[in-house]
Amino acid sequence: MSHSVTLTLTDVADEKARTLINDRLDRYNDARTGISDVTPLDVHIVDEATGEVIGGLVGRTSLGVFFVDYFFVPESLRRKGHGKRALAMAEAEAVRRGCAKAVLFTMMIHAPAFYENAGYEVFGRIESNPPGNARLFMKKDLANR
Repeated sequence: MSHSVTLTLTDVADEKARTLINDRLDRYNDARTGISDVTPLDVHIVDEATGEVIGGLVGRTSLGVFFVDYFFVPESLRRKGHGKRALAMAEAEAVRRGCAKAVLFTMMIHAPAFYENAGYEVFGRIESNPPGNARLFMKKDLANR
């Protein structure tokens, strides 16, 4: 059966389309691996006065790997242990879920030393803008935490 299709390029995130694509990829992976195992893993930093999320870690576990997708700690809370505790909480949960590895990417303009101090190592580097910046791909063996 042949389909007639149109390819559409956009710079606007269409959440419905993104969800559809993600769900279909997950179903494909489930069918190929025989394992349904994509689970969100987030740690929220919550302002106690307002009850609002002001930062945190957004990640997921899948097929034995913990992915850190986004991690933001407000400037006023940095260097006070909140980031270290949030990452440790997420890693502990990932291990509980059976993950042996963790992966993430950060940039030179972010905090690569933070991740290195937490046991992550660079396994890939891609130069990016502005000059002198680079995206760093990092991994950690959670089995030896």
